[in-house]
Amino acid sequence: MQTRPAKPHFAVLDGLRGVAAIGVVTFHFMEMVIWNYSKLRIGHGFLAVDFFFCLSGFVTGYAYDDRIRTLGFGGFLKQRLIRLHPLVVLGAVLGLIAFYANPFGVAPGYSPARMALLFAASLLMLPCGVMKERSYNLFGLNAPAWSLFWEYVANVIFGLALFRLKRGALIVLTCVAAIALCWVAYRSGNLSGGWSSRNFWDGGARVTFSFLAGLLVYRMGWRLRTRLGFVALSLLLLLALMSPYASHGWVREAAIIIVYFPLLVALGAGASVSPRIEKLCRFSGDLSYPLYMTHYSVIWIWGDFAEKHNLAHGHDLVLHVACGVVTMVAFATLVMVAYDKPVRAWLKSRLG
Repeated sequence: MQTRPAKPHFAVLDGLRGVAAIGVVTFHFMEMVIWNYSKLRIGHGFLAVDFFFCLSGFVTGYAYDDRIRTLGFGGFLKQRLIRLHPLVVLGAVLGLIAFYANPFGVAPGYSPARMALLFAASLLMLPCGVMKERSYNLFGLNAPAWSLFWEYVANVIFGLALFRLKRGALIVLTCVAAIALCWVAYRSGNLSGGWSSRNFWDGGARVTFSFLAGLLVYRMGWRLRTRLGFVALSLLLLLALMSPYASHGWVREAAIIIVYFPLLVALGAGASVSPRIEKLCRFSGDLSYPLYMTHYSVIWIWGDFAEKHNLAHGHDLVLHVACGVVTMVAFATLVMVAYDKPVRAWLKSRLG
């Protein structure tokens, strides 16, 4: 019996995914204290989500273009659910616990029935942006799940239609999506939306372009050979996330998403690293999703703590944020080892 030969692994892209996750976690810690993004040292940390979407388009095409017809739509979705949904469930559980266990704030007096509805919506990845106290987040118990909702939508569309698209059609569709993204950026003044019931469709525009762009980078074979290694490309990614925020800087944000991030993905796909750095990149990539889906369980608690101790006007904010990020990285490592990998392995053994 012949086995499918192992595909080469894009280690640097894995590593960059972890860097982006740490960037967005740092942004969320700082955002809860200083709401004026122009005063944040990582004021464009929210653009890490667009980088995730672009990576997802590339990796989905790479992993499934040549075998989705064999898997079928149902088999494809099953594999994606096994990969993504265990942490969706854990994120919702942690969010519910943190909602009631916050020692620095008072939980809104929602009825048990309403909380059960919100929790069920989180488990099933159904947007339910009704929590006024949490800025009408689509997923009030675990805010970052909004991007997973759109990731699921992109995967469904890929499994139904995108895998069939020829290059020409994909180029046209990506260009149309870029125009739509620019219109959304102009209308909203920025590209930070998608997480709330008030800017729901902005998320659709963000995932549509970036997922298509990543898929296009893969299908066009744009793997730019470079001497830039993981560290250098990480610095280039952080340069985008730390670029100065401006209230009318939507043009810059659109340029980063439309040009800069696909270029970074192409460079990461063409970069090579030593075996030691490859291990670091693999760990970074493995950690990125657990970190992203579990860190927000403490962010609202952190915000109440920071307000109580007036950290916005103190000199120790950077130290507090660094401690928070390191703590969440350690917790995410525990989640990865003790929950995510074992649960996914068990599901694969049961479901195939």
